[in-house]
Amino acid sequence: MILMLITAVVTLFMLAQVGPRILNHIGWVHSFSFLTIYTVPTAYLAIINGDVKSHKRKMILLYFGAIVIAGGFTFFPGRYLYELFFG
Repeated sequence: MILMLITAVVTLFMLAQVGPRILNHIGWVHSFSFLTIYTVPTAYLAIINGDVKSHKRKMILLYFGAIVIAGGFTFFPGRYLYELFFG
């Protein structure tokens, strides 16, 4: 979880390469970074407080939002992995 949090913070300093940008820097893909930055600490606090159901829900949200969906976007045209596998 710590590495996911660190990675999410680092990605906020990366320029959006594809799609529209806000302030000429942040793109729609950065929303997954914000999702991670919010979900990791709240999931940690939930499990510390013994709220297993909330923790489980947040971890599933984080997995699908930050790993499956954001990971899938890396295969869009114009992205590095798209060029690597399909280019």
